[in-house]
Amino acid sequence: MSTDVHHGDVDDSKTLLFSDSPNDLTKQQTEDYITTSADNANNNGWLYNNAEYAQLDVDDSETTPLGNFTNQSLIHNADNMDDDDDYPKFFDYRLPTEGGSIFASFVSKAEQKKRGIQLNMANSIIGAGIIGLPFAFKEAGFWMGIILLMTLTVVVDWTVRLLMYDGKLAGRSTYQDLLEFSFGRSGLIAISVFQFAFGFGGMCAYCVILGDTIPHVIRSLVENIDQIPILWIFANRRLCITFFTVFVSYPLSLYRDISKLAKTSGLALIAIFVIIVSVIIEGPKTPVDIRGSPEQRFNFANNEMFQAIAVISFAFVCHHNSFLIFGSLKQPSLNRFATVTHLSMVIAFITCMALAVSGYVVFTDKTAGNILNNFPSDNTLINIARLAFGLNMFTTIPLEAFVCREVLETFFWPTEPFKRIRHVGITTVLVLTALTVSLLTCNLGIVLELTGAFSATALAYVLPPLCYLKLARGSVFQRSKIPHWAALTLGLSIMVISTFYSLQKVFQAHDTINDPVNGGDDTVAATCDL
Repeated sequence: MSTDVHHGDVDDSKTLLFSDSPNDLTKQQTEDYITTSADNANNNGWLYNNAEYAQLDVDDSETTPLGNFTNQSLIHNADNMDDDDDYPKFFDYRLPTEGGSIFASFVSKAEQKKRGIQLNMANSIIGAGIIGLPFAFKEAGFWMGIILLMTLTVVVDWTVRLLMYDGKLAGRSTYQDLLEFSFGRSGLIAISVFQFAFGFGGMCAYCVILGDTIPHVIRSLVENIDQIPILWIFANRRLCITFFTVFVSYPLSLYRDISKLAKTSGLALIAIFVIIVSVIIEGPKTPVDIRGSPEQRFNFANNEMFQAIAVISFAFVCHHNSFLIFGSLKQPSLNRFATVTHLSMVIAFITCMALAVSGYVVFTDKTAGNILNNFPSDNTLINIARLAFGLNMFTTIPLEAFVCREVLETFFWPTEPFKRIRHVGITTVLVLTALTVSLLTCNLGIVLELTGAFSATALAYVLPPLCYLKLARGSVFQRSKIPHWAALTLGLSIMVISTFYSLQKVFQAHDTINDPVNGGDDTVAATCDL
């Protein structure tokens, strides 16, 4: 049975506004509204699976909620309502007086939970992935790296806003619900796979970062630690990763509600700021023998451009948090969300550009996947950055484990009650698997490449335009949809090509670069990239 999708614009009178709680609506008012909406749907609505939905305009009211009726879209078909339903059932709604302002959503970060939590968009973008941006410039070349960073900033800005518009079209308030609404079971499978891959790749990357940071700091604080019983394990990269992952991150990952861990997210922004300042200050001071070739400093392009796009995408993707960011606004609307997005992208671009350029121009062809690995282990300021960044990983790994676990729970056991055995089993497998991957490689760059190539590109460039082409009225080949087809084609191309080259790099033989974490001279670069 084919399903046709039709919709048209509606004026503000057809947009559901909240001045009070939904429970304040009388039964008669509710029935009158629904009946009127159903009557108008023939001319001003769009049909999907025999249910009527009102199309929301781009310039929607500031008080228009993104949420929807339970198991329905924004407007019920009056004929389908049960007689004993006194009121329509709502969820994920927000009153005009609740939430944060545009500025608050831009600069502050609140608790992170499964749904309906305020998130900071700038912090969503400027995450741990920023540490690999100098490596992306090494892969793409200096000028091509700048071009890619600028282009992807604009594309991400557009697709994030497009994703919110898709949510308005479908009357859905989560990424998962949007894909399931648009493509059914196959859409739910796709978004589950990509979100799980992104979260699990993040776990692996952050375990690698633990080994890149904490051992260097401990070695600089404790002289001759290799000869001290028990403590020597903290100077060994693999043992250090194992210890802190098993005894710190794993117990924290077992929490069902980890909102308290998200309060430490301010440390992430502090760590990023310290890293940027440290690289800018200490980069020019590094010994000449550990710097890269000056001849390659301002080259136009290198031959790993697609891998560079994957790394940048990993750092920039924030689409899985976009619906939550939208809900943090005091008066949620697409125009206000666009303002938040533009401001966040500008700050993210400036921050990422500062670190990428300052790191690459010094180390060029020797730039490591983690820029901090290019500095000696005895550099005090860099060690402060390593310590702040490493400590943040203790709570970041559990947050990613929470995402992966929730994806599995929602997909395989959506209606079953909580079971402790299943909860502990999933968490244990996730953490131990990520730990194993991090012990097999210390090349953060390849982890960022694979995760960015397969999952980040899909979340950022493929799914938002794909949903729009499915939901928007008119022919999918009309002129106004050319940008959406272009983004979809670009995203699929990057996804396939980048994943292929990244997997090829994984199976290639690599020579181990000097690893002073397991013994060596502290005056040389601390890189252990394979």
